[in-house]
Amino acid sequence: MGRLLAVIIGLPVSVAIVALAVANRRPVTLSLDPFSPDTPVISVTVPLFAVIFGALILGLVIGGLVTWARQGRYRRAARRARRDLAEAEVRHEAQMATATALPAVVRR
Repeated sequence: MGRLLAVIIGLPVSVAIVALAVANRRPVTLSLDPFSPDTPVISVTVPLFAVIFGALILGLVIGGLVTWARQGRYRRAARRARRDLAEAEVRHEAQMATATALPAVVRR
């Protein structure tokens, strides 16, 4: 079911991405110098689709890093909980070992 859904969604998205790249393949000058727009010191000429895809990828990376950073406290809490659970299991095993080592008390 998941693979079928991925094909149903992925195929039209892939076709749209290819169509975007083909329709926007003319070169544009990307200037990184805001002070002299007529003769930029730092500029590069690339196809428009490369600028669009580059901005999309950069946005995804920045968004992922921000999300990862904001979830740090939850990862820290999960590590602490796993550590506490492991310590509790060790204590429980030790108590069970000492309880079975003691002789049974017979009550009358």
